[in-house]
Amino acid sequence: MISVDLWNSLRSNLGVLALLLALGLVIATRRQYATASKGRTLPPGPPGKPMIGSILEVAQLNAPCALTRYGEQYGKYLGSQTCSCVTHQAVPGDLVMFRGLGKNVLVLNSLRAINDLFDKRAANYSNRPTVVFLPYGDEWRAHRKLMHSALGPAQIKQYNRIQEDAAALMTKALIDKPEQFWGLVRTYVAKVIIAITYGISASSIQDELIKMGEEVMEISAKAALPGHYLCDSIPLFKYAPPWVAFQREARRGRAMVQRFITEPIEHIKRDMENDTAPPSFTRDLLSLPEEEAPERNRRLPWVSGTMFNGMISTYSTVLSFILAMALNPEKQKLAQAEIDAVIGEGRLPTLADRQDLPYVNAIVKEVMRWLPTVPLGVPRCSVQEDFHGDYYIPKDTVLIPNVWYTSHDRAIAFEPNVKYDPQTFLPERFLDDSTTTPDPTAWAFGFGRRICPGRHLAENSLFIIVATMLTVFNISPPKDGTIPEEFTSGTGRYVWLCSRITSYITYIIWQDYERISVLFYFSL
Repeated sequence: MISVDLWNSLRSNLGVLALLLALGLVIATRRQYATASKGRTLPPGPPGKPMIGSILEVAQLNAPCALTRYGEQYGKYLGSQTCSCVTHQAVPGDLVMFRGLGKNVLVLNSLRAINDLFDKRAANYSNRPTVVFLPYGDEWRAHRKLMHSALGPAQIKQYNRIQEDAAALMTKALIDKPEQFWGLVRTYVAKVIIAITYGISASSIQDELIKMGEEVMEISAKAALPGHYLCDSIPLFKYAPPWVAFQREARRGRAMVQRFITEPIEHIKRDMENDTAPPSFTRDLLSLPEEEAPERNRRLPWVSGTMFNGMISTYSTVLSFILAMALNPEKQKLAQAEIDAVIGEGRLPTLADRQDLPYVNAIVKEVMRWLPTVPLGVPRCSVQEDFHGDYYIPKDTVLIPNVWYTSHDRAIAFEPNVKYDPQTFLPERFLDDSTTTPDPTAWAFGFGRRICPGRHLAENSLFIIVATMLTVFNISPPKDGTIPEEFTSGTGRYVWLCSRITSYITYIIWQDYERISVLFYFSL
């Protein structure tokens, strides 16, 4: 307990303490500015405010669009090179630097810059800036090896039936309760992840795991955002007493994560002992040679737990697909005509049909490009100081890939493909052999060595959900209303609720050429 005298003393000296803290920030900031560049040229960026610099611009509301405007302000793409022939020549606007509170944040505004740093110099740019992510190194590589061993294109074929059945069940549930669309999509995408990861299909256990997984993701999303906690910017606050709010939140988060990653593993082990464990990602890893067991068993809970992260990107992309179809009925009709011609009547699509449905595949790609799930990507951190062209990048700089900009700016992302407006929803851009359109899967699942190892599984889930919904539903706006098309977001959008689209004001179900039709209303 703090004595009354001590408390009164602290209160009487709060002004002095505040002054000392402010003075410390000024000194730290001036020292940072004086030493960070070592006289070299830093990338351009907005002027900062006293003490805090320009760092808070990164965390503002609707940051992707705001950072895009900064990219336009500090230069546009000036050459004719595409992202596949990157040299180490920086282009004005590729890099925009934000500084303050002892931190440097570098926003990458083109695929050429992202690929140059994250792919070609991955050894220096594969670290994450927060403790939420495993640092790049031997342990990280061991985790990735485990995931790749069970998530290759050949291995994931055993999950095709799970994904196909889930898409059909979700569609049936949507017919029964269209007013619960937002929650139904979320629930069924999560159920697929749990079934594939752990082989758990019992509803009560699944529901509990989904609830825990969503809480863990919400906690992780907050911790992953650079600067979300004061201790990210001022390391001294890491030693704050345990009763401080962020310390209490951290303890609760650690306990929740530990429970989420261990309980389902124990469930699978019991099923394996009874020879009743269905096929799953975790069962396959537990069945690896016994000599690998000690290290594998230590890593497995964490490797399996990360699979749930794929739920948000799939869920968000499905909602974006629904919005795209409501806004672009002519594209929906083209896809439905292709499905009718290839599949006919009497059955739903399967993953075996994927290679025969190029327009449906193009719609999936265009949705990922049009509304990126993670508009600002997931940050990286430079291990050592570096240069991009003439620009100096200090050690420990946080790098943010502006995926939104690279997806929508004609001059940077689509310079070779100017015949297709990047602001318009056009699946045809991916079917035109006369142009070269960057494949959005090059950024939708991350970059370089940090690219998502479950991307093939996610692409299968997206395809089968989209194809099944196009087979069963006509999606259109209400006859007496319009759908607002505007990009809005808060900082939570980037990792957590990436595309919050609320659904259902009114609906009508009717038969139209033997196709079940549902009328929805969507707003961002």
